[in-house]
Amino acid sequence: MAAKALAAEAVAARLERQEEDIRWLWAEVQRLRDEQLNASDRCQAEGPCLTREVAQLRAENRDLRHRLYRLRLCLAEELNHQAKLESAARAAAAQREAGRAGPGAQPPSSQNREEDIRKKKKEREPDLEVKNQPDFIKERLKLFETLKKDPHLLFAIYEQKGTTGKVISVRVADGETVEGEVWKTTPYQVAADISRDLAESTVIARVNGELWDLDRPLEGDCTLELLTFDDADARAAHWRSSAHVLGEAMELYYGGHLCYGPPTEDGFYCDMFIEDRAVSRAELSALEDICKAIIKERQPFERLDVSKDVLLEMFQYNKFKCRILNEKVNTPTTTVYRCGPLIDLCKGPHVRHTGKIKAIKIFKTSSTFWEGNPEMETLQRVYGISFPNDEMMEAWEKSREEAESRDHGRIGKDQELFFFHDLSPGSCFFLPRGAFIYNTLVDFIREEYHHRNFTEVLSPNVYNSKLWEASGHWQHYSENMFTFGIEKDTFALKPMNCPGHCLMFAHRPRSWREMPIRFADFGVLHRNELSGTLSGLTRVRRFQQDDAHIFCTVEQIEEETKGCLQFLQSVYSTFGFSFQLHLSTRPENFLGETELWDEAETQLQNSLVEFGKPWKMNPGDGAFYGPKIDVRIQDALGRYHQCGTIQLDLQLPIRCNLTYVSKEGDDRKRPVIIHRAILGSVERMIAILAENYGGKWPFWLSPRQVMVIPVEPACEDYALQVCSAFFEEGFMADVDLDRSCPLNKKIHTAQLAQYNFILVVGEKEKTNNAVNVRTRDNKIHGEISLTSAIDKLKNLKKSRTLNAEDEF
Repeated sequence: MAAKALAAEAVAARLERQEEDIRWLWAEVQRLRDEQLNASDRCQAEGPCLTREVAQLRAENRDLRHRLYRLRLCLAEELNHQAKLESAARAAAAQREAGRAGPGAQPPSSQNREEDIRKKKKEREPDLEVKNQPDFIKERLKLFETLKKDPHLLFAIYEQKGTTGKVISVRVADGETVEGEVWKTTPYQVAADISRDLAESTVIARVNGELWDLDRPLEGDCTLELLTFDDADARAAHWRSSAHVLGEAMELYYGGHLCYGPPTEDGFYCDMFIEDRAVSRAELSALEDICKAIIKERQPFERLDVSKDVLLEMFQYNKFKCRILNEKVNTPTTTVYRCGPLIDLCKGPHVRHTGKIKAIKIFKTSSTFWEGNPEMETLQRVYGISFPNDEMMEAWEKSREEAESRDHGRIGKDQELFFFHDLSPGSCFFLPRGAFIYNTLVDFIREEYHHRNFTEVLSPNVYNSKLWEASGHWQHYSENMFTFGIEKDTFALKPMNCPGHCLMFAHRPRSWREMPIRFADFGVLHRNELSGTLSGLTRVRRFQQDDAHIFCTVEQIEEETKGCLQFLQSVYSTFGFSFQLHLSTRPENFLGETELWDEAETQLQNSLVEFGKPWKMNPGDGAFYGPKIDVRIQDALGRYHQCGTIQLDLQLPIRCNLTYVSKEGDDRKRPVIIHRAILGSVERMIAILAENYGGKWPFWLSPRQVMVIPVEPACEDYALQVCSAFFEEGFMADVDLDRSCPLNKKIHTAQLAQYNFILVVGEKEKTNNAVNVRTRDNKIHGEISLTSAIDKLKNLKKSRTLNAEDEF
């Protein structure tokens, strides 16, 4: 025991010396940096040498930090081992004492029992074990440092920095203009000059529209935006950096090969190839502890632009990174980022250092396939979330608990709405109550179609591949289509309706007098989604859309777009959703005439302005065939979902040779197609609605609208009559005739099952031909005649109100 204690003390002393070394090195780096900045003439002559010295010191600093990190882990492991030995010694001593006490000994005290329980629990927990650092990490670091000192690379950098000392103008987003020095002033320095708090809360910058690391020097006159965590791009950068922290932890813990580690809309994940094992949920806490240790070290993020050939050498140990370089990187160079021992392909930007990540949670693991292809390697995926403060993490944890209780898969099972089966993966089986919701949504849209002059059509499910080749879908989408051969020709199940609607438009000559033509179609669509991407109702292979295509003239774009926006607002307000609008304009790879694009974008902007709701511009984010308006709805949990779309298509009419006769008699005039959806996929909308309402469906959409409960057996016939009366009027009505349950339990069961209205009938109600009404939230409305109850509920259903129970 004494030897173990001495060993622990020796490790602690070594840690102190290492920390002193780090502090000295950091002071030396600061001194050299100050000398470089304060002696510009001398720096120009000696810059490369001085830079190499600083780089060497920084490298030694990083290596010491990594050694410190490993020593801390070793110390923790040593102390943990020592505690186990001491605990075992105490347990052995207790057993010997019990043996000496003889048969009359007292049973172990409750304190000892609790200690044993804690010991067993600790033994079941995974050790915070970090394997020996894989050799590829050391080789990778060595090459990275060599690249930083490469004379050719340094020459290129200094050639770019030939104008060092030149004063530049930096226009900050609030309109203020400040001066800086090219290749020296950084966004962080600009922010710090404005306010220290601003500098610390800023995550990344946007320089002349390009996302930028805070410590990356400015390269000329520019406009500068300082982005905090509230900004979507800044959040993505924060989570991208967190993914690198998780990647570093996974490399140290498992020694596997990292694949992808991107930010998502609600966090981040890392994929790793581990040949001989899977990641266990029990290991997530250990990974989280390693991540927290990395965060405490405040490891800086370093950016380096490296040639593709050199990167193939750097990542030769990792076939997945080599695939990315060979298949995804089409430029001579690309960027890598380093934090601690991790170096990874990444476009960035990142936070300044890992210490900016104040709270992190590693919460889920799963298996997936390389790029979702089941024929490729199996990967281990680990999910995480992080925030710049603890308060945000606490709010997220509460929100996550709420989201889990609202999971649409659980609601679908508990309420008997739908299920999936392995014999038809990705295709949902809707049970009667689920089918009622499905059909009610479709009927709602059909009713709106009638008011808005859309004409519903029916189109085939199967088309010859020649149609998809003509439309352009075959070249870009054939891998996602279900194809098969018939009589030496290739056919496919349709994944979208637009080519079929083009055939409908073109089947006879069209005149300007017919325009606009609005085709709507609820046809069944099939998309061959990879099995690894299937997820409940949100990602399926078989689905239906409230799909519509408007064929109009260029001059009609603005008016038709306004109609689509009003349609969106009408439907989403019925559901209780708010929404965001984004106008995505011409991308670099656009097809068609610039003048036509400009005209189309102008009309979309005019329609958005006249619509009167806030909207944002997404420059360059349109499709290659036309600009679009993206619509994101916000649910009760504050989450955003992409459902509706208003998409202009300037190319499909050309590919499908669509024409009409203009007012001037030109019979070769091209129409414009507007792709329009409100619900999007009906399946996905049901998932969103289920989670938004938490299974408490509004009355008009509810699969359980009315439950009739007799007070006693003598009233059962009347209860059946009441139930039949509501059923005949189109309500989802049931009656509870279970004589083994008392009345109060029946009422409580109906409320838990989310019946909107519970109608209790006894002798009094039977005599008066009435019902006694209460709601699922136990609001009692009292006795009312059966006729009046039916009329009230019919009006509430027709109005599609969200609060029928209160408005009754």
